[in-house]
Order: sequence, then structure tokens, then C-alpha cells
Amino acid sequence: MARRSKMRGDIRLRRTLRNIHKTMDNELAPAMRKAAERVLSTQQQLMPRDTGAAAGALKIYVAPSGLDAQIGIRGKRDNRKFFYLRFIEFGTKGYRSGKRGGNRNQRSTNKSDGVHFFGKYPDIPARPAHPWLRPSMDVNREYVMADIEEAVRRTLRKASQGVGNA
Repeated sequence: MARRSKMRGDIRLRRTLRNIHKTMDNELAPAMRKAAERVLSTQQQLMPRDTGAAAGALKIYVAPSGLDAQIGIRGKRDNRKFFYLRFIEFGTKGYRSGKRGGNRNQRSTNKSDGVHFFGKYPDIPARPAHPWLRPSMDVNREYVMADIEEAVRRTLRKASQGVGNA
């Protein structure tokens, strides 16, 4: 959700906010969590459902400083279990028997050396894409940016006034 920029001012702001987090309570982490939950709920609504297990596996992680948030499938076990989500998100090309790359014709016989059978040419249809990642960010972009900008503004105001931990 949050992209790192190569711009120099952005790096300085991040460093300042990280230092503020070490010395006082900042309002970034709650604002980032609220924004991440908003995007997560939109993702869960947009995700096509068969059993609903994949939508339930989406999780949020917000860094303690509030400068980074990750939304989606987290962890090796869930990544392995829900590997097929990328095929649903982006669609598949499909595989048609009879044609090879470059529209060249394929052998019509089975792959076999007489003793061992190596398989037939399957006819797998193409599947359309059902995106939910990008649309969930696009739908919530204005709300998320406004909330985070306000949290940064309040945190910097508190730091400039010298208000300590509340």
C-alpha cells in the first residue's frame, strides 16, 4: 500500500517520523491500521468467493512506527495454500490442443515411445481476470491519503510543540 519514494524529502520525512516514534506516541500507526482495515474490507468484498477461505486468509500487518502496512496473504503456509489466487486475480491464458506457439500445428498423436505414455494435449480454457487488489486500493485512495496526511500533520504538530507522551 505505501510505496517508498526515491525523492530526498520523502526520506527525510520518514526519518523524522521514525525518530518521533522512538521518543513519543505518534498517531501514524492507528491511522495506518484504520486505512489498512478499510482496504482489507474492500478486498474481501471484491474477491470472488467459492468457499470464502481465501478472503478469510487476508491479513494486515502494520509496522510499530506506522510507516509501513502490508495487506494480503501473509506467511509461507498461507502462500502455499492459496497459490491459486494469482490465477484468479490476473486470469489465465489457457491451452488449446492442436496449436503451438507461433500458431504452428502440433502433433496429433499422443506423446509415447511405445512403452511409456507421456500424456495427451489437454484443452484448458482461458479464464478471465477477476481483480480485487488494485481496485481496492483505487477505490480507497483518497480516503486513505487524507487520513494519513492528517495523522502526519498532527504528529509533526505535537513534535514541534514539544508535547511528550500523553
